[in-house]
Amino acid sequence: MPRISDSWPPDSAAACCDRIRPVAVFDRRSCAVHQPNFFPRLSTLAKLFQADVWVVLDDVQFNARDYQHRARLAALDDPSAQRWLTIPVHRPAGRASRINELLLADPALSRRRVAQLTRQYYRRGPHWAGTRDAVEEVLAAIELTDRLADVAEVSTRTLLDRLGWHGTVVRSSTLTASTERSLRLADLTEAVGAGTYLCGRGGARYLDERPFAQRGLTVHYPPPPELAGKDGLRAASALWAMAVLGPSAVRDEITATVGV
Repeated sequence: MPRISDSWPPDSAAACCDRIRPVAVFDRRSCAVHQPNFFPRLSTLAKLFQADVWVVLDDVQFNARDYQHRARLAALDDPSAQRWLTIPVHRPAGRASRINELLLADPALSRRRVAQLTRQYYRRGPHWAGTRDAVEEVLAAIELTDRLADVAEVSTRTLLDRLGWHGTVVRSSTLTASTERSLRLADLTEAVGAGTYLCGRGGARYLDERPFAQRGLTVHYPPPPELAGKDGLRAASALWAMAVLGPSAVRDEITATVGV
């Protein structure tokens, strides 16, 4: 199949991605800015679910210690027992490579690894059928593109889609923003017409609210779902919750905390 590098999903995207809305900009109430994570953690998924716009922070430096190319799979019966599911990547510009420049080093290996490990960990889960469908969309994405950012974005969007999220996705690489951390976030929030920036627990440690105040923007710190802090699930992919609880219960868990 041809590789896709400039946009995702294409107009002729495979059926695996036919429920994923195209990237576009609309005026919305709230905005979350987050790097594309591979099968993200529940706390990340909850923040994005609350947002009206997810700005995919794809034009910052790749961090191999983060979650852009990997996810922690929690065992069904003992969520504290976890292992990494990692996609091998190639950094064209070495350590300076940006996320949207990263390429899959071995797409065939990545596809096998994702298929085998997710099945191994979650096939006995009560909601495996729906979880398997989400995984299949990611496997199809790996067939269509060799860009990590695209694959990671799809892995998040397919989970959001199953939760019933109706927001919009915009890539930071399509917007103009400062390179200074807090200024960048304020610029991106303003650029998509949002009035509120949703800041996660990690970002709260470094965020300077002054650039937001200067633009008439507010900052909100939504708490993570209670489940995200139990049984070692803080670092685990939301796949565990989707396979064990199912989308409806996961959505209830999120909305009970953030009040969506």
